[in-house]
Amino acid sequence: MKVAEFFKKNNFHKEVDTKSLLKEFDSQMSSGLDGNIKSLKMIPAYLDIEKPVPSDTPVIVLDAGGTNLRVAVIWFDKSGKPRIEDFNKYPMPGTTGVEMGYDEFFDKLAEYIEPVSKRAGNIGFCFSYATEITPTLDGKLLHWTKQVAAPEVEGKMIGTGIAEALKKRNGIVLDVRILNDTVATLLAGKSAGMSRRYSSYIGFILGTGTNIAYIESNKNIGKVSGLPHDRSMVINVESGNFDGAPQSDIDKRMDAATRDPGVGTFEKMISGGYMGGLGLAVLQSAAEEGHFSKTAAESFLTWNDLSTKDFDDFVANPFITGSQFDQVELNDADRRIIMELGETVFCRAAGLVAANVSAAVLRSGAGRDKLHPVCINIDGSTYYKTRSVFFKSRVEQGLREILGGRGVHFETISVDDAPMVGAAVAGLIA
Repeated sequence: MKVAEFFKKNNFHKEVDTKSLLKEFDSQMSSGLDGNIKSLKMIPAYLDIEKPVPSDTPVIVLDAGGTNLRVAVIWFDKSGKPRIEDFNKYPMPGTTGVEMGYDEFFDKLAEYIEPVSKRAGNIGFCFSYATEITPTLDGKLLHWTKQVAAPEVEGKMIGTGIAEALKKRNGIVLDVRILNDTVATLLAGKSAGMSRRYSSYIGFILGTGTNIAYIESNKNIGKVSGLPHDRSMVINVESGNFDGAPQSDIDKRMDAATRDPGVGTFEKMISGGYMGGLGLAVLQSAAEEGHFSKTAAESFLTWNDLSTKDFDDFVANPFITGSQFDQVELNDADRRIIMELGETVFCRAAGLVAANVSAAVLRSGAGRDKLHPVCINIDGSTYYKTRSVFFKSRVEQGLREILGGRGVHFETISVDDAPMVGAAVAGLIA
């Protein structure tokens, strides 16, 4: 089998047309900032991060995005290193199998916060659900995901609800600042900037899903009136929804089998929640075209799913055991084909990631001075744990080619506990 011919027939391109992608990203980012949304929402976070992060000042931090709620007190030393104290993990209210009302939900949050409520005057809350952020850094919950059963909270202001519940519970008045995980990832890089002078910051997540945030000049944010044009703010791009990357026939096949066809098509090309499904679509297409042995083809066509981990592990080592591929009788030709098919899928993903991150860096207009590079804080297990095609190194090489070739200086960093650290920064500078 000639892998290149198979992918060509299915309009699947291993090499990314970077120039076209960058142009389309920039066009859609501009449109979204003007309020003419194509596929990028370009959500203002109402955070101006030019203010320095104070050292030796505690802030209460919450982090919620799944079934757990994390609570801690964080302060930064003079080098920018976060110090995490009084850390506790609790069940996220509404995830214990019992539906909660409005008062019950916020009272439970106040109960979790109460042990540390006298340690600081502000709360930074990384709240990773569909939320509309207001200019006062409160957040209106649009709808729950991840099996949270608290319907009365939908449409309500999260920060206000917490502050009122705390005041009612013990009379303490705290200011609450709401942000999402991608914005928090960007702000976590700001803490690293306390000991390194960066010209701008990017927050990029590649895990189960994907998203990116960057800093935009207020004068370019046409959909928000009254902003001071000499300032800037963080923009949550919602890049997983980008529809400007060409879909192959195989992408369309995989997308049609998801619960939300046509939604998040870019995310479905690069993120951990979908790469296994894309790999399965590739294997089944190749099986239908007769590119595997008879027994292997028959097995693949019976599969209903494939985890990203199993797909990645097998492509990285076609003789690995302990995965779904153990179910299939494979000869060496089959293994070689799977490896070549998978490498193409992961190579394309790396190219798309490099273009995505580069688009945000270029949009920021920063990084022209080698002394003050752009800080790119990257979070997410898919980015760091994907083994195939030396994925992380391939992305970084792509960044060097795209940005370095345009005279833009940057550094990629990783901050432990980025959502909590970023929430702490928001609580201190907002």
